Amino acid sequence: MILLRRLLGDVLRRQRQHQGRTLREVSSSARVSLGYLSEVERGQKEASSELLAAICDALDLRMSELMREVSDELALAELAQSATSDTVPSLGVPSGRSLAERPMLNPVRVTSVTHRPDDRVTIKAPAEAVDVVAA
Repeated sequence: MILLRRLLGDVLRRQRQHQGRTLREVSSSARVSLGYLSEVERGQKEASSELLAAICDALDLRMSELMREVSDELALAELAQSATSDTVPSLGVPSGRSLAERPMLNPVRVTSVTHRPDDRVTIKAPAEAVDVVAA
């Protein structure tokens, strides 16, 4: 099962680390306890929209950018999960619209999907390989 809170926490941690900032710095700036921010980053706590807004402000990150990155991660995780279960997930195309008419913000062309026995799936896109762990 894919947990949104884990994906959200992974993206927040990656953004913080990319900026070279500590949990202490971000928690102080966001006015959130260090322990709680740590739990959010580890996917152990569900963050409210108010808390996410405070963390995004502290990271100088737009909430829409955070959600876009989480959405991309979720799409990859769903693809990996469908590859391991040999089923195709619903693409969420509204009735009456073809797949070609579905708007795509950040299309990813997958060149290969490889399943390993340890529940890790490698999805190779043109410029990178991404490991996704199916929970």
